[in-house]
Amino acid sequence: MSSRDFSLHGAIDLGARQAAVKKQQERQARAAAAAGQDAGPAGAAVVDVTDQTFNTEVVERSRTVPVLVDFWAEWCGPCKQLGPILEKLATESAGKWILAKVDIDANPALAQYMQQMGVQGIPFVAVVVAGQLMPFLNGAAPEPQVRQAIDQLFEALRKEGILPDAPEGEAAPAGEQPAADPVYAAAEEALHSGDLDAAQAAFQQILEKDPRDDQARTGLALVELSQRVHTIDARQALKDAADRPADVTAQIQAADVEMVSGQIDAAFDRLLAAVRALAGDDRDAARKHLLKLFEVLPADDPRLGKARRGLQSALF
Repeated sequence: MSSRDFSLHGAIDLGARQAAVKKQQERQARAAAAAGQDAGPAGAAVVDVTDQTFNTEVVERSRTVPVLVDFWAEWCGPCKQLGPILEKLATESAGKWILAKVDIDANPALAQYMQQMGVQGIPFVAVVVAGQLMPFLNGAAPEPQVRQAIDQLFEALRKEGILPDAPEGEAAPAGEQPAADPVYAAAEEALHSGDLDAAQAAFQQILEKDPRDDQARTGLALVELSQRVHTIDARQALKDAADRPADVTAQIQAADVEMVSGQIDAAFDRLLAAVRALAGDDRDAARKHLLKLFEVLPADDPRLGKARRGLQSALF
């Protein structure tokens, strides 16, 4: 998605506000039914916030409990995939963190603030702790990946002293799974800390023992994608791809940038277009790189099925 998707014309969409209120009421009713108690805004795991309530509901609240902020819009398909996952995990967290929902169409001031942070696509998720906002997720992902990312986020915040350590005997964050294999733990820790070489070596070690380990293969593909993008000027790569549509290297680099920023469909569509438009070695390079990007997502991701069908159509 490009920044033009955030054209709000300076107006407040009252219809979107009403829809947000309705969704909040529905969520509270579902949460109350699950907990066997009356619904109410106090203590709700998921809250809808506006330009006017953001400071109270998010900034001030973050001084006592971490708040994840989900920037979304009704027209955004990936938002509808990510939103329910976040809501489910927030409810499961049992108060360890709160999810704040921001409809950017109804809240232009917050949408503008998001743009000022350099965010060019939604869904976008930020974390606010002790009044400080930090980018967290950009783009949709399957529940296992979102769950893992949240667990890693809070573990990192604890290690940095931003959050206190969990008391002995207290349950780990919702969805956190104990590491059965220390090599896995080392691989994930290295990936999270940005030590890509160490993460690559650890995932390769796992795959040497079991070449069918899908989780390790996905992790290795993500490491290799991060390594490639680390050397790329993202803005220049996207500009070069727009200026040189027949340049397969430019299209590949732009697809990597889109992929790492969470614009999965855009990355796949770009390379599918290259496969259709190019010929010979260039066409084969686009095809092979698309297959490489497929490995970044888990096998059950619905976007893979769509892209694979598109590739079949482009080739035959």
